[in-house]
Amino acid sequence: MNTHGGPPSPADGPIDGLALDEVVDFTSELIRIDTTNRGGGDCRERPAAEYAAERLAAAGLEPLMLERTPGRTNVVARIAGTDPSADALLVHGHLDVVPAEPADWSVHPFSGEVRDGVVWGRGAVDMKNMDAMILAVVRSWARAGVRPRRDIVIAFTADEEASAEDGSGFLAEEHAGLFEGCTEGISESGAFSFHAGPGMTLYPIGAGERGTAWLKLTAHGRAGHGSKVNRANAVSRLAAAVARIGDHQWPVRLTPTVRACLAELARLHGIHTDVHAPDFDVDDLIGKLGPAAAFVEPTVRNSSNPTMLDAGYKINVIPGHATAFIDGRMLPGAEDEFARTMDQLTGPDVEWEFQHREIPLQAPVDSPTFAKLRAAVERFDPDGHVVPYCMAGGTDAKQFSRLGITGYGFSPLKLPQGYDYAAMFHGVDERVPVEGLHFGVRVLDHYLRLA
Repeated sequence: MNTHGGPPSPADGPIDGLALDEVVDFTSELIRIDTTNRGGGDCRERPAAEYAAERLAAAGLEPLMLERTPGRTNVVARIAGTDPSADALLVHGHLDVVPAEPADWSVHPFSGEVRDGVVWGRGAVDMKNMDAMILAVVRSWARAGVRPRRDIVIAFTADEEASAEDGSGFLAEEHAGLFEGCTEGISESGAFSFHAGPGMTLYPIGAGERGTAWLKLTAHGRAGHGSKVNRANAVSRLAAAVARIGDHQWPVRLTPTVRACLAELARLHGIHTDVHAPDFDVDDLIGKLGPAAAFVEPTVRNSSNPTMLDAGYKINVIPGHATAFIDGRMLPGAEDEFARTMDQLTGPDVEWEFQHREIPLQAPVDSPTFAKLRAAVERFDPDGHVVPYCMAGGTDAKQFSRLGITGYGFSPLKLPQGYDYAAMFHGVDERVPVEGLHFGVRVLDHYLRLA
């Protein structure tokens, strides 16, 4: 398949035309490998892991395939750099995807169809596109005899879309030696173009993540007949707690990453404000940022959204207990506040516990690494504006942080106006433009050679 429309220009660096073809082919072929993660262990990433390992081996690497649970396969390989004294860099992507209902899609979600310059299917942006970019860059290097300055450890992981217990959590706990020397890492959700207004293209690079706080609420009460007065109704108690949680307005808590993002966005929009001032009104500024507000609005506060309810077994029977589930997210430095607030909102009749918890992260935006990430994007889009941002959700960077690895969100894509990147994540008709993949593989190659 030839989709790149001619040879790359000299400014593109050593990436060859074959790499531009391969990144499209690999994205499409990985999508066709159904790695749906339904949670609870219901997933099998091994076929995709074998696919990736075969292509790494063909590039002269020695990939290891590692499993905690049969079929839940991870792949790790190391590329030796030219400077043995330099810290190593981790480049990672997950192989699993969230479920997709074919009846809701314009094309079958696991077709990997390439049509009208677009690759369609579940995982096109989350995140088999980045997996394909990594493979295409590594193979291009092998053909050209390119070696990076520092060691690069490549990891394709299982289970990111659930608990990560079979993926990055397992690797960090059981195979830490494979990541020896790694001090920084890059992965999903960053360096994608976002059109914030006429003549303003932003490239947000992830320099933080909110922590995960998935909660289980349990209300106990007195079981009885549905026709009787019951002041100890577990369903009522639970419903009241869930309503309080859903209605709660969390206070503003600005992290250094978010302040840096706000300051840069204000500057680009010509808004004069001091984000460090005691009387700084973040909501007022967000209201003036137009589409760019989407980067910061979810990350200036903790959040807690009710998502699931489970109670009863018959309409005329008051059950003795009821349960609910909350998707909570915590900012760096606001974890204790989150727990105290949950104690208050649930009240004396409802217990709560973490069903799954992961730490928030923060990465420096004034580091040499961030500067190199910025430079790589700006080399291929000089009119673009790089801004740091904190991710509302989380990635495998949380697990790898236990090894002392600072993570950045950097999976570059150049996208056309009107393309809703955020809606592609876990959404219907997930897709990625071919030209976006070409831009991404060039930027990724440039950054990794100089990192």
